[in-house]
Amino acid sequence: MRMLFAIIVCRLLRFAGKLVGKGSSLPGKYALKICPDVLGRVKLPDCIIAVTGSNGKTSTVEMIAAILRRSGRTVVYNEEGSNQIEGVTTLILCNSTLSGRMKGDVLLLESDERYARRSFRWFHPTHFVITNLYRDQLTRNGHPEWVYRSILPAVHPETTLVLNADDPLVSCFARDHEKVRWFGLDRCSISSPEHRGVYHDGARCPVCQGRMEYEWYHYEHIGRYRCADCGHHRHEADFAVTALDLEGGTLTIGGETEISLAFRSIYNVYNILAAWSVCSLAGVDRETMASVINNYILKNGRMVQFTLGAHRGVLLTSKHENSVAYDTNLDYIARTKDPCQVLVIVDAISRKYFTGETSWLWDIDFDRLNCPQVKKVLLCGKYVNDLAMRFDYTGLPAEKVVCYDTVPQAANALAEDGGDEALYVVTCFSDRDKLLNLVKKEAD
Repeated sequence: MRMLFAIIVCRLLRFAGKLVGKGSSLPGKYALKICPDVLGRVKLPDCIIAVTGSNGKTSTVEMIAAILRRSGRTVVYNEEGSNQIEGVTTLILCNSTLSGRMKGDVLLLESDERYARRSFRWFHPTHFVITNLYRDQLTRNGHPEWVYRSILPAVHPETTLVLNADDPLVSCFARDHEKVRWFGLDRCSISSPEHRGVYHDGARCPVCQGRMEYEWYHYEHIGRYRCADCGHHRHEADFAVTALDLEGGTLTIGGETEISLAFRSIYNVYNILAAWSVCSLAGVDRETMASVINNYILKNGRMVQFTLGAHRGVLLTSKHENSVAYDTNLDYIARTKDPCQVLVIVDAISRKYFTGETSWLWDIDFDRLNCPQVKKVLLCGKYVNDLAMRFDYTGLPAEKVVCYDTVPQAANALAEDGGDEALYVVTCFSDRDKLLNLVKKEAD
């Protein structure tokens, strides 16, 4: 009876929440109060896929869902991004019968790194994708090793781990675990023997703290590595990108399947490969996966095209308090050939909790914008002075950097400047709509 009551209450609250535009966590919160073990009582599908990591969860899950649906599966997943236990509970109960049997062939979950152990206390995924672990929201998450230890209790012996072979910390999840499959990039056009970044979290082995040696880096600490002391090393990938041309917008998987990239970012390459890997393990054929992923355009707002005055703009979502997310998007801008302007917005650091801590700005390699095609860099938002101080320590000429107190001020200046250069906006989900509400989006 408690399970039935929890399901009914969850559905009613979810219905009411949709009417007033509220989120999807509250119904699950009350359902768990009514029946704390409700997730252990519901009959779930035979295939349960979870995705976690510092970056790429939402995009990877979206592509997995698209592939599985094209293959004929009925997929239930948290499209709204509610990835903690309350949101997971809402998703499951609102897609279950009153008798407690979940509808659908596949349960697909984006899981918050810190709360995976709570979400998977009562059930475990059949496949668990771990994308990467970086410095991310340090005021909340501490450091990557702490996040690693938070995820570890969520790993069940019967779960097949699908791991990024190129991340030395992620690869530690394979220790003493029998069911592991690997994805990664072979040496390709972007690989470099030299590390580039403000800091180097891969300099020391996550197992023994010995000196780590790299044959090459794809970006940051992601690449081909081996510990000189204990031998911790990059495993050969079961699913590999064997060729990559970011400028041409193509990648090749397994030496035979060429994929065109709608978004030419190294993040997108890894997200595609992660989705390809787990869908292969779920039994989807190569032709179906390729037909979905080829030129795939994400629906989750990670990249939005718009016009502002005479400028054609692209908004690149860069997770605040995560320097790697910023660096990869700055690299994307630096690879463009045409003249452009760049707008950096830091107006609210987090949607979920207040913090004025901006030390993470110093971990971002803003010098990547010091290239001839970047004609001007505009900074704006509540933390514009913090941004301005950070840019004072870059090599960018001072005359290239302009500051505005608010997003509307910066938008008005761009609309009225008479220029027609491409415009790239770098900001996070907390701030993106403050600009998008002032422009004409391409979908409009």
